[in-house]
Amino acid sequence: MLFIENLHVAYGKVQALWGVTLEVLEGEIVALVGANGAGKTTLLRTASGVLRRHSGSITFRGKRLEEASSQEIVRSGLVHIPEGRKLFPEMTVLENLLMGGYTASKSDRPQRLDRVFAVFPVLKERQTQLAGTLSGGEQQMVAIGRGLMAGPKLLMLDEPSLGLAPLLVEEVFQVITEINRSGVTVLLVEQNTQHALSLAHKGFVMESGKIVLSGSGSELLANINVRKAYLGL
Repeated sequence: MLFIENLHVAYGKVQALWGVTLEVLEGEIVALVGANGAGKTTLLRTASGVLRRHSGSITFRGKRLEEASSQEIVRSGLVHIPEGRKLFPEMTVLENLLMGGYTASKSDRPQRLDRVFAVFPVLKERQTQLAGTLSGGEQQMVAIGRGLMAGPKLLMLDEPSLGLAPLLVEEVFQVITEINRSGVTVLLVEQNTQHALSLAHKGFVMESGKIVLSGSGSELLANINVRKAYLGL
C-alpha cells in the first residue's frame, strides 16, 4: 500500500534520513519506533508532503507521491496526524473536526462526522466547546477525529500517547486498534515501544536516520537489543 524506497532527506546540509526503505501493506498496523531524533517524524512529514526528499521514492496505492502537494496526498487517502495535536485552540471542537474534512464533498461530511462521534462520543457532547479548553486526552481525540474526517485509507499517527496519563494511553491504543479493524491501515510512530509493538503486525526500528531492524511486533519485542535499548530490560 505504502512503499518507501531508499529515501534520503536533509534539512539544509544536515542529513536526516539515509536510504530508508519500508513498506506498509493494506490492513496492517505498522509501528515505527526509536529514540528522539532518530528520524521518525521526518519520515512521516516527507510522506505527507510537508518535507521534500533529496532522493528515493514514495509510492502510495500504486502512485508516486514525491512531487505531489500535501492536499493531493490527503485526497489520495494518506493522512498524517502530527505530534503535539496541532489543534486550533480558539476554534470549537466541531470547527476543528470540519477542518479535517475540507477535501470531502459537503454531502460526505455529515456521515464522516457521525463516524467520528461514534468513535469518540464525548466529542459530540463537547462539539461547541473551544478545543483549547479540553483536557490533553480529549484534545488527542479531536486530533484523531480530525484525521478521520479526511477519509483515510492509511492513517499516520505521530506520538499519539505523548503526555497522556496511563489510563488514557490505554484508551488511545484501543481506539487505534478499532480504527484498524474498521478498515484503515495504520503507520504508528511511538516512543512507547511496548504498547506500539504489542499491537503492531509489523515493526521497524530507526536509529540515526536509518532502519536498523524490522520484523513482526512480537519478534521485535523478543529481540534482546530492542529490549535493552527501548524497554529497559
